[in-house]
Amino acid sequence: MSSDKAINTEAVGVALVAPEVERVDPNTLGAGKASWGQAAPPSDASAAWICSLLQVGDSFYPTGSYAHSFGLEGLVQEGVVRDRVTLREFIFRSVLPALRCVELPLAAHAWQAFGQENWSKIGELCQLSAALKASQELRTASANIGRQRAELMALLNPHALAVEYLRRAEESGWPFSASVSAALEGRVHGAPQVAVLSSVYYASVASLLSAAMKVLRLGQNASQSLLTEALVAAPAIIAAAGEVSMDQIGWFNPWLDIAAARHETADSRMFIS
Repeated sequence: MSSDKAINTEAVGVALVAPEVERVDPNTLGAGKASWGQAAPPSDASAAWICSLLQVGDSFYPTGSYAHSFGLEGLVQEGVVRDRVTLREFIFRSVLPALRCVELPLAAHAWQAFGQENWSKIGELCQLSAALKASQELRTASANIGRQRAELMALLNPHALAVEYLRRAEESGWPFSASVSAALEGRVHGAPQVAVLSSVYYASVASLLSAAMKVLRLGQNASQSLLTEALVAAPAIIAAAGEVSMDQIGWFNPWLDIAAARHETADSRMFIS
């Protein structure tokens, strides 16, 4: 505080005394004890899975997703997505419904199946994930990312569940799925279902917007404003996805499928898909 605006406490006869507060032992931080009138911090276990989900959802994590636009580049080449307005329309009319009806329910059912070690259901979910992707590009993208995530899981955290999943997938010829592998990561790290679905949701939208900045005249502020809009819709979409039964999983968008199929034979491409 500058000297001309400092309060002379002696002149006004007021003594400024700091309120008495509870002393906090730094060694107990994160142990679940609340202090300073705030909610208790996460337990050590919660902090562990939060950090793990941040790691696997980061662009620095080598899943290969950075090399894919998941059909967006094809839509840009077709002139369907041209600017922020048409990109927003694509996100809210295609990307978010697909998350709600396909990828999030797949992850939710896989999370439950891994918890029960229901391998027949996990195999069924892997097959279903591939079958729901009409274009070869999108199937291959999900399979490659799913395999990479599962193999990284077994390498970095050699948990019995991850090792067994890889063994059974290879033995049975299951197609890998990005959503199923995300559920596996969540189970290995001890993350609850809602956290796994939130991680899938965020990573999917953020990855798409990152790709959009490379193929459109879209700045960081515009992409972040779109991400914020999508995140506002996240709680309702995640909650609805958790209620989708196995026989209701599905979403069909010929607009995206045709563009992705044409992208396979495009003369020039920035992204694999």
